[in-house]
Order: sequence, then structure tokens, then C-alpha cells
Amino acid sequence: MQKRKVPLRQCLGCRQMFEKRALVRIVRSAEGEISLDFKGKKPGRGAYVCRQTECLNKAKKTKAIERAFGCAVPEEVFMQLFREMEDQPQDE
Repeated sequence: MQKRKVPLRQCLGCRQMFEKRALVRIVRSAEGEISLDFKGKKPGRGAYVCRQTECLNKAKKTKAIERAFGCAVPEEVFMQLFREMEDQPQDE
């Protein structure tokens, strides 16, 4: 019996590889809206960060999210992402 391949993704903050389910997906929709996707189902371009706010901070500082999406990310969007990250239970 063949084992299924586990999809791996790289965190934009710490640059380590993790299972896709262990990371939080940041999504840019077709309309340009950026949001967090804890379920991994929203349509749009995705980038991944660990479930800690430190990795989101690091990704912001190095402009990794801007590079991943090819567009500038306004400060208000980062504030919304930090709020969503803090409101989400860590054990999900």
C-alpha cells in the first residue's frame, strides 16, 4: 500500500518547511483583498506562515508577503492579520 505524500509549505517568517496543515494561509483574492485562511479553502493566491505572531512580524519586516503577492500590503491589512491571528485558538 502506497503512503500519501504529505504536502509541505515554507513559512514566510522563519523559512522552515512544515506540513501544510500546521501553517496559516494568507490569501490574496482576485479582488486584491488579503486575509488569513485557517481552513486552507479560500480561493486566491496563497502564502503561508507559522501560527505564531512572531513569524507574521518577521514576514512583515522582510516584506516577504509583498514579494509573495507581488503587491504592496497596507499597514491596516497587517493590523487585521495580527488581530485575526491573536483571536484564533492555537490548538486548531
